[in-house]
Amino acid sequence: MIRSKLPNVGTTIFTTMSELAVQTGALNLSQGFPDFNGPPALLDAVGRYVAAGHNQYSPMTGLPALRQQVAAKVERLYGAQVDSDREVTITHGATEAIFCAIHAVVQAGDEVIVFDPCYDSYEPSVVLAGGRCVHVQLGADDFSIDWQRFLDALSPRTRMVILNSPHNPSGALITRQDLDQLARLIADRDIYVLSDEVYEHLVYDGACHASILAHAQLYARAFVVSSFGKTYHVTGWKTGYVIAPPMLSAELRKVHQYVNFCGVTPLQCALAHYMAEHPEHIDELPAFYQAKRDLFCGLLADSRFTFTCTTGTYFQLVDYSQIRPDLSDVDMALWLTHQHGVATIPISTFYQQPFPEQRLLRLCFAKREETLRQAAEKLCAI
Repeated sequence: MIRSKLPNVGTTIFTTMSELAVQTGALNLSQGFPDFNGPPALLDAVGRYVAAGHNQYSPMTGLPALRQQVAAKVERLYGAQVDSDREVTITHGATEAIFCAIHAVVQAGDEVIVFDPCYDSYEPSVVLAGGRCVHVQLGADDFSIDWQRFLDALSPRTRMVILNSPHNPSGALITRQDLDQLARLIADRDIYVLSDEVYEHLVYDGACHASILAHAQLYARAFVVSSFGKTYHVTGWKTGYVIAPPMLSAELRKVHQYVNFCGVTPLQCALAHYMAEHPEHIDELPAFYQAKRDLFCGLLADSRFTFTCTTGTYFQLVDYSQIRPDLSDVDMALWLTHQHGVATIPISTFYQQPFPEQRLLRLCFAKREETLRQAAEKLCAI
């Protein structure tokens, strides 16, 4: 008889809905990946590096050229100088980065504060480290942080706080004022911060991403995670990175070397080359995805769904209260997939204790225009 270390964990909702989309032939607006390819120059570079023989292990911390490009990007965008050798670590995707950061500092009996709705990899990683998640609910309407609730959740056992901005699933953004408040509340406590910033470049309407990297007081105790897959439309490459002060990076690398050791060498080579040759890609990304958001939301304007255009990520929440208020969001997602050919994600699965009155679904608009038009037509016909 196996004694499970994760007895409450099953197949993720993302896998379930994507598999259901395949089985039913539905349009997949559930799992967060594009249905278009990455930049041709980036894809071409992979082939060149493979053919040139860059097919053996890279350094455990990541290819130096790629780490240098990350450091250069951080300085250009956030005005922060990080040491590419001692503070930047390339990982096999952001999920591995999150896992290693948690295991670097969380020990048995520690508590980790997460904000619901939260990404599903956080809690299993904490549990496997012997810790316990303390869930603090974000605002039901605007997904903002209630700092009094946060303060009430702090205890002598609190070892880490996990932030996520731009926020999955809501698209909400943390402000500089939020970061200042967090810094004040944990200033005299032995608490680390894990900042999940994988959608850092996907912010809209002229908004700015408030990165921990630009907040010296918080960065001194933080792990900042991001994703090449999200930024360059290549989620299947599973390549991400962590930036942390030298002492924290050293602890993270102790875990990373036994989880995955290193990332895929030719992919790192191609990313380093493309970042050096095409820095404009990051600058153009907000407008690229905002155009998709605006198209999709415009197409849904005549539907019976209600929504406020998202401010970040490539996800749009829609409220279905005027359509099937009798259905839970899980049942609504199944109904939409089977009956109307559009797969979505129910956001109750991001909560420990969902708001019973919420009727929200998450739709991914990182899709070709044709896909978005077809999906909108189906959704407007309901």
